[in-house]
Amino acid sequence: MYAVIKTGGKQYRVAVGQKLKIEQIPADIGQEISLDQVLSVGEGDTLKIGVPFVDGAKVTATVLAQGRHDKIKIFKMRRRKGYRRTQGHRQNYTEIRIEAVNA
Repeated sequence: MYAVIKTGGKQYRVAVGQKLKIEQIPADIGQEISLDQVLSVGEGDTLKIGVPFVDGAKVTATVLAQGRHDKIKIFKMRRRKGYRRTQGHRQNYTEIRIEAVNA
């Protein structure tokens, strides 16, 4: 069984036992969270599509870690103008493991 969930402005296809890094959620490590914005649920040949969400469906997950992604560098330059700017960014994330998909 799999589901398509929406969290942090992004959509993810998830299945039971899958590990996933999503946008940061304020939760403690080891805490169980419930993701109720389920867009669709599928099992075998059957597929339930929500309008926009599937009624009564939710995905249960356990928080494994809180962390930060690798640094990315932003470099801006205008040639022949003497303009150069360098900036870095590290995005926060929450790592979760999907425990159950309830339709």
